[in-house]
Amino acid sequence: MSGTTNGTAKEAILSVRGLKVYFPIHSGSMFKKPVPLKAVDDVSFDLFAGETLGIVGESGCGKSTLGRGVLQLLKPTGGEVIWLGKHLEGLSSKEMIDYRRELQIIFQDPLASLDPRMTIGNIIAEPLTVHYPELSKNQKKEKVREMMECVGLLPLMINRYPHEFSGGQCQRIGVARAMILKPKLIVCDEPVSALDVSIQAQIINLIQELQHSFGLSLIFISHDLSIVRHISHRIMVLYLGNVMEVADKESLYLKPKHPYTQALISAVPIPDPDLEKEKQRTVLEGDLPSPINPPSGCVFRTRCPLAQPICAKEKPQLIDTGDNHQVACHFSG
Repeated sequence: MSGTTNGTAKEAILSVRGLKVYFPIHSGSMFKKPVPLKAVDDVSFDLFAGETLGIVGESGCGKSTLGRGVLQLLKPTGGEVIWLGKHLEGLSSKEMIDYRRELQIIFQDPLASLDPRMTIGNIIAEPLTVHYPELSKNQKKEKVREMMECVGLLPLMINRYPHEFSGGQCQRIGVARAMILKPKLIVCDEPVSALDVSIQAQIINLIQELQHSFGLSLIFISHDLSIVRHISHRIMVLYLGNVMEVADKESLYLKPKHPYTQALISAVPIPDPDLEKEKQRTVLEGDLPSPINPPSGCVFRTRCPLAQPICAKEKPQLIDTGDNHQVACHFSG
């Protein structure tokens, strides 16, 4: 499972193959079988060392569920998750403990993800307590102070509580908690969507600085295509739990091949008001279908301007169209 960058083959540190995450939905009748809600349906991708893979799509398309499935925070219904050559699917919580040191997550709501009864020192130190119980109290405190400085927090704040901090500061605490074990991969689950625009830029810059300093690989989940373009090396577009397109960021933004990707990019505002006024937009009609009863064939066909009868009969496969650009569409050409 390898990729090519600048003519050089690279081995993936994370390989996901045919990942499925279904949730059983009960009708309320004991005589009816539960119906599967297909939050993530047959998703495959590779992630390389030091790379950021952006995952975009509308709300409800399965972005966060995919991230949690990769980390085994949600048990996959099917498929494989291979981390540094080791299969993670099917491992028990106890068996996953060693891998948790290398795999971390930053959550969307900075304040809600922090225990209000704990000081930020104890919040950041908690992973050390779990994974390195042999460390003394002073050793843990020293590591916490060092990490606080790395994320732009004053060490003298170590005994304060989450409610004493702003949203941006709370997210810095969340970043410090994720970084304290010095992981190799962090899933960033919409880490700036709850923050003001000016604060968003600070957190994005912080994450990039930490990535360069510690050699991190990132899965960056967001509905904001402008942010994803800024931080990502490659981008994967999800729709109703299915991969529509995968490409490096420049190829995806300059030459999107899937009609869903084209619609998403056309909705991104341009700072120049004259150019924004002249821009052609692709407006998607209708709402996102229910993942309990997705459309047959191509799941995007009910909103696609290119839909033909074949789209209802056959699910398009994700094929490589050249230059590591993949698209799942019968009419992408």
